[in-house]
Amino acid sequence: MEKNEQLFYDKLKDIFIGAEIEGKSGFVNLMKIKSSYFDVVFKELKKEIDEKLREFPDFKEEMYDKLNTFFSTYFSESGSIYFTYTPLKSKIYDKIYTDQDDVILFWKTRMLYYVKTDKIWNNLTVEYDKDGVKYKIYFDVSKLEHKSGNEKKEIIYQLNDIKNNEISFYVLYSEKGKETKVDEIRKELKENKIYLDEEDIEKIFKIFEKQNEVDYFINKDAKSFLREQFDLWLKNYVFDDESDFSEKRIKELKTLKEIAYKIIDFVSQFEDELVKIWNKPKFVLDSNYVITLDRIANKNNGIEIIKKILNHKEIDEQIKEWKDLGIIDDSFDKKVIIQKTINGETLNPKYKFLPIDTKYFKDLELDILSLFDNLDKELDGWLIHSENYQALNTILPKFKEKVQTIYIDPPYNTGSDEFIYNDKFQHSSWLTMMENRLHLAKDLLRNDGVIFVSIDDREQENLKSLMKQIFGNDKFLAQIIRDIPDGTNLKTIGGIKTSTEYVTLFLKEKEPAVNNLLFKDPVYLEIVKNEISDFIEMRLTNRGNSLSDILFPKGIGKLKEGLNVYIKEGNYINPSSREKILLKKGDLIINNGILQKDVVLEAPWRMPNVLKELFAGKEVYDDSGQKYENVFFKNNGIPYIVKSRGKTLIPSYLEVKNKTDELFLDIFGYEESPKGATVKPVELIYLLISFYTNKHNIILDFFAGSGTTAHAVMKLNKEDGGKRKFILVEMADYFNTIIIPRIKKLAFSFNWKNGKPQDNDGISTFVKYYDLEQYEQTLRGCRYIPSEPFFNLDDKSIYEQYVFLKDPKLLDAMELDYKNNKISIKFDKIYPGIDIDIAETLSNLKGKWIKKIAKDSVVLVDDAGNEEEIRYDDIDFKTIKPLIWW
Repeated sequence: MEKNEQLFYDKLKDIFIGAEIEGKSGFVNLMKIKSSYFDVVFKELKKEIDEKLREFPDFKEEMYDKLNTFFSTYFSESGSIYFTYTPLKSKIYDKIYTDQDDVILFWKTRMLYYVKTDKIWNNLTVEYDKDGVKYKIYFDVSKLEHKSGNEKKEIIYQLNDIKNNEISFYVLYSEKGKETKVDEIRKELKENKIYLDEEDIEKIFKIFEKQNEVDYFINKDAKSFLREQFDLWLKNYVFDDESDFSEKRIKELKTLKEIAYKIIDFVSQFEDELVKIWNKPKFVLDSNYVITLDRIANKNNGIEIIKKILNHKEIDEQIKEWKDLGIIDDSFDKKVIIQKTINGETLNPKYKFLPIDTKYFKDLELDILSLFDNLDKELDGWLIHSENYQALNTILPKFKEKVQTIYIDPPYNTGSDEFIYNDKFQHSSWLTMMENRLHLAKDLLRNDGVIFVSIDDREQENLKSLMKQIFGNDKFLAQIIRDIPDGTNLKTIGGIKTSTEYVTLFLKEKEPAVNNLLFKDPVYLEIVKNEISDFIEMRLTNRGNSLSDILFPKGIGKLKEGLNVYIKEGNYINPSSREKILLKKGDLIINNGILQKDVVLEAPWRMPNVLKELFAGKEVYDDSGQKYENVFFKNNGIPYIVKSRGKTLIPSYLEVKNKTDELFLDIFGYEESPKGATVKPVELIYLLISFYTNKHNIILDFFAGSGTTAHAVMKLNKEDGGKRKFILVEMADYFNTIIIPRIKKLAFSFNWKNGKPQDNDGISTFVKYYDLEQYEQTLRGCRYIPSEPFFNLDDKSIYEQYVFLKDPKLLDAMELDYKNNKISIKFDKIYPGIDIDIAETLSNLKGKWIKKIAKDSVVLVDDAGNEEEIRYDDIDFKTIKPLIWW
């Protein structure tokens, strides 16, 4: 091969297969498949190119050079297809374009699905010199189990072998908080006469870790994208510089395009397969329920079920969990849970909110669930351990247009451990990640639903532009400023500490009726006076504009003579007579402390102390005669007013004075928040979600962090007897270590101090939690046949045939009866050792809620109340096909 030809094939192999990654993972599996196909297809490609170039052999080197240039421009080191290297266009692609009415935010990765940002771990040898002694250190990543999503996991090192001055380590992901045992490593090295101290060892690890991070993306339509870009590239990079338009030259360029299209058509099939895996509905895995004893006891035969639980072989494990959670102490005796009364055996009220976890009682789980006539309707929430795109896409059929309020606190683009970016595309990666997920979130919202997004200074403008594209310019409701007090660990941007963050609010279609408990619910009003006023300051605006001037009817007393009242001149509607009244400066409005005529005051909060007396017990109207629904005052006298001209009022400014969520720290007994967990003040989310939710709505948080949104919903339900449901999605390990324990603790009590409950006044709770099959998991589990895939069909070239048509993927776990269109599922073959919840899987897949679960079947129900019973041994193949073969 000549130089450019060899360079092209070498480069094509690199970009097609992607950077080589050692270890066990779905990506490694895929790369091996790509490699086997590469050898088959591109041998054929070379033959075809040679055949076409016989007519003009002198074009060969130029053609390979141009192909190499184009494909190098659009493929990343991970094999992702997008604007990877665009030197002449880079300034254009990051700009905002205006096309008369529409403003479009454009970024380099907008045509992609964001999968994750990760590091490419390779086996590596590091040479280290200390005091003239040279050491060779080998890092072996072959045992590295790759992450299943955008998990936050640290790597650790395990000493493998020591031979003379050669040391080898295994590289592993940390599980359950495990850390590298540096002291033990140092001691073992010393025993082998290798004198490296702790600083040396840490330095060696850092040398290994200095590898490039890589963003994993999937192109939504690689074929259309690459063909479009090739046509643009051919025009801009080739034809614009052409002076030769001879017949021969036109044929050469036409051949270049034909060859490029063949490569694009074949390469795109692999990207299309990834898109199918990415978007396929996922299996529900390892599901369990958390349920307080009162929910069981209140059902027929419930006491008998509780007695079975208390006599179960795993009850000691459940009791140990209660002790670990701090709910009970060593003096607890399970015999006190059931008490005998005149009316028979009943549940001891002291323990009615003890949370049972069915993971300890799997053989009793169906007995517990069978107590409920309409299972999903009686659940208080779903906790989903999953990468959030996979979760939102999977639950979409079940919860489409059913969610009233979404609150999310996504990772910001700060360079912190919260979200890792490739430096080349910081904002682009972030925007793609958010765009993918916000599109799904919109579909989950009801037509009168709203979404709140917490964001910081760096990304708030991009977020607002992005959300305007997705929801519409006219769907923007507010940008609420949240002030962060001094003493908090503030984020730093460009060396400057930021003291504010924002909550961006959009609606889906129509603005819902105000249902703000802050002003409508007497219970909540009392709480506001006693609690929230201690740390939230709020000024109300009408979608960001100043509050309307307020009309005060005549007859209001206790006014001082000479009071500097700001009077607005003009015609106004008298709310009682509905007649117009004229006000002008100089009118006598106060006589002996009594208001002599109706007046309209401008900016009334300028006189809070006077207003507190004016408003007390009085009806207050705006200048159009619209009555304000409710008025009350903070300790400093600032008025809070609910409605102006019939439009909903929302806070434009929030000042949270506590430095962290002290409630969270009290619940767990921590001195500070756990590393990596997002801990927001409960009352912040509690206030936000109260604006538009009623007692029967669903609230979603798909960046769940430490579970504060669930806490806020439970608190609202506790205070007003509501039946709101929550859906939380979180990928990180603290799904199990923080979110689930937090909900169990709150179920028993809302009042905690230093990790101990101060009472047993919790809330009746019934939630389901489960894992979802992940993209990486599917990739790893799929079976692809690494052999020549082609059928030699006359009507299709090898580039056009779908290369995965014969691959079984997950079909090996099924016994198919094509004739009768039936399927028998061998659950243990799909993911060995992992339980599949087929009931929840079918519920998500078919978009129906679970009514009853039996041992051999599930009863699903749709919005119209139509029931469908599905037997697990008689599932229609067309129903289950999207999960196993695509």
